[in-house]
Amino acid sequence: MVRKHSESSCSSEDCQDHEEYTLSDDAVVTKYQVAAEITNVVLKVIFSLTIFTFSCFFFQEVIANVKDGAAVGDLCDLGDKLIQEKTGMLYKKDKNMTKGIAMPTCISVDNCICHFTPLRSEAPVILKDGQVVKIDLGTHIDGLIATAAHTVVVGASKDNKVTGKIADLLCGTYDALEIAIRSLRPETFNYDITNRIDQVAAEYGVTPVENMLSHQLERNEIEGAKNIIQNSGEKKRGEVEKVKIEKHEAWAIDVLFTTGKGQTKETNTRTTVFRKDERVSYQLKMKASRVFLHDVNKQHGPMPFSLRGFEEEVKAKMGVVECEKNGLLVPYPVLYEKEGEFVAQFKATVLVMPNGLLKIAGLPLDSEVYKSKFSVKDEILQKILASALKPKKKKVAKKPVPAANGQQKE
Repeated sequence: MVRKHSESSCSSEDCQDHEEYTLSDDAVVTKYQVAAEITNVVLKVIFSLTIFTFSCFFFQEVIANVKDGAAVGDLCDLGDKLIQEKTGMLYKKDKNMTKGIAMPTCISVDNCICHFTPLRSEAPVILKDGQVVKIDLGTHIDGLIATAAHTVVVGASKDNKVTGKIADLLCGTYDALEIAIRSLRPETFNYDITNRIDQVAAEYGVTPVENMLSHQLERNEIEGAKNIIQNSGEKKRGEVEKVKIEKHEAWAIDVLFTTGKGQTKETNTRTTVFRKDERVSYQLKMKASRVFLHDVNKQHGPMPFSLRGFEEEVKAKMGVVECEKNGLLVPYPVLYEKEGEFVAQFKATVLVMPNGLLKIAGLPLDSEVYKSKFSVKDEILQKILASALKPKKKKVAKKPVPAANGQQKE
């Protein structure tokens, strides 16, 4: 028997817990920032975009592998391992605090749109020079989530610049992300941001991938109550409620553009990423399924996870079937564009604060490597793109202080 709980129902303890974890609390903001710092560091390690202080072993390992000949699965392992190691070093005194992977490392190549993290038993996917590589991952501290995604071209460098349609794709996607972030102002409607994302794509001659969502982040909820959709058809647009951005909200802004038509499809690629649906309960029949779900609860809780992370792959593949079939798990299928096209993805985590916006997770695009012939031309979009995340404080002129003798004192 399947029982779905009402989304609006919660125990008094749960509701009280939800109220305590708001961005009006400095401790909550700090945990978001710590999670974001780990997310950013791991992305930097995988892409080797900058020099930074880190273990020589890991740095050398990445330098040796992130290039033509790198195995996607090995890089997925590296990303997940680093997140687990770095979160494991924090808040050790609080034994009840959960922390770790909020989104398993997914590496999607060329026309693969998202959620690709292969099993070890599958044939290895090897990177080649010139391929467009998207890495998506996330970290949580105490259920507070920071996710990010970044796109690079294998072999690209300052001495080997990227131009043409792939550069147009990456630059357009990144500019759309920055405009969407700067649009997260209180009282702005989500569909205003949708329109701006779609407009940037048109200016760069590329297409937003259909119906991709940016999600509000809540504690233990990677897909919160509010959403921003891109390139929505009329039917899908009606499914996303029109809402306003408000102060003290956390958002994962996720923009995906393509050189193709933007239509997604599933192939025979196995889905390996799932998350538990906390609203559903079901009495599993198979022992393998019960053991698997117990391990999911213990290791991942409500966060997305990959079957790649389980030591006994065969048992995990057996256990996941009954769980997914009966709605206990939400699948993240591997999606594709048309063969021969390319997809870029940039994602950032942003906190909407009373004094402005905090972009805490997400890496900058290397403008010295990726050179597009296009740029944002619309004056309104230009103004948004040039705007500061935090408005500059206006200087208040000091009033002259009257002197004792009646003369004014500067």
